[in-house]
Amino acid sequence: MPRLGLVTVVVRDYDEAIAFYRDALGFELREDTRIDDDKRWVVVAPPGSRETALLLARAATGDQEARIGDQTGGRVGWFLHTDAFDRDHARMRAAGVVFEEAPRQEPYGMVAVFRDLYGNRWDLLQLHPPGDTGR
Repeated sequence: MPRLGLVTVVVRDYDEAIAFYRDALGFELREDTRIDDDKRWVVVAPPGSRETALLLARAATGDQEARIGDQTGGRVGWFLHTDAFDRDHARMRAAGVVFEEAPRQEPYGMVAVFRDLYGNRWDLLQLHPPGDTGR
């Protein structure tokens, strides 16, 4: 069965991106392989993630550089699921992650929008169990 393996995030610098995703978001560095003098294959993922990971791809052209931090036209483009919202929200804030809003309860779960180091918008999200509206 097909599955989504990698999603590309265009970054300015490999090492600063690795540091943010590892240290601020708590991701694991899964692979960092040098392709040539300028290009690396860098994969990060949340601990325990088995399906989808991020490929951190350094911008190589002016067009790619222009998209750093706004890959989804200002929309939330990534959804980081957690099983302990308060714990992860507090840890991320302590690590310097910028949240755009206070956490809010929605019918589907607890959510707060944050930005990665380049400005891309993400949701930190703890979904309610199926059938539970959180009320």
